Amino acid sequence: MSSVHAAEDGDGKNPGIPPKNAQGTPDDSDDSERVLQPGPTANPPQRQKKAARSVFGLQQREFKVGGNDPSDYEQKFPEDKRHEELGPLARVWRTYLEECDAFDKEMLDEWRDGLDVFLVFAGLFSAVVTTFVAQTSQSLQVDYGQVTATLVYELIDVQRAAANGSSMNDVPRSDLTPFSTFSPATSDVLVNGLWFTSLSFSLTTALFAVLTKQWIHQYVTVPSGTPRDKCRVRQFRYMGLQQWSLECFF
Repeated sequence: MSSVHAAEDGDGKNPGIPPKNAQGTPDDSDDSERVLQPGPTANPPQRQKKAARSVFGLQQREFKVGGNDPSDYEQKFPEDKRHEELGPLARVWRTYLEECDAFDKEMLDEWRDGLDVFLVFAGLFSAVVTTFVAQTSQSLQVDYGQVTATLVYELIDVQRAAANGSSMNDVPRSDLTPFSTFSPATSDVLVNGLWFTSLSFSLTTALFAVLTKQWIHQYVTVPSGTPRDKCRVRQFRYMGLQQWSLECFF
């Protein structure tokens, strides 16, 4: 008995014999818990990082687009009922309007910028040409200032002849009178013709630009009706732009 007591520890348990349960069999619950539970020095599991792709030698992460994609029309517009895929309120018409809206906005913004440049240049060019026309057009009519100066010079000669007792018939007469026939020079006609032609082209360009801006304003005006009617009106207007070949001017 003394040997048995010597083998026991201070708590009255033998460390070499595993404890028994109520049925008398060794209890291994403590050992199983120790195996399943990680110790305080165990490393936590690491998360798997998403593989990065290389673009021109730079590592970039791949991101997936969520459910807010503006081009996902299946989520943006409700699904059509059966046998109503081409109805007045079908998804295909709304999708067409969305795509055309972005296309028309980009196209018309570029056209507006070009028209604004046309208007500014036409206005400045017309102002400069008008100044030259106002000066050169005077050569196409009788210069009454020169006629007056010639007649005054002739009157002075008459007075001198009367003072000297000379004959009045010896005084030369002026060729410029208010009743004389006037014909402009050929060079003056050509120069003024070019100035008037350039001014006409400039004003015509400005008028065309203004009319085109009004046409664009009517093009972007949203018509009333169902989406199908709006699509038809938009296509009709776009075919008109192609028929007049407006894209060739920008």
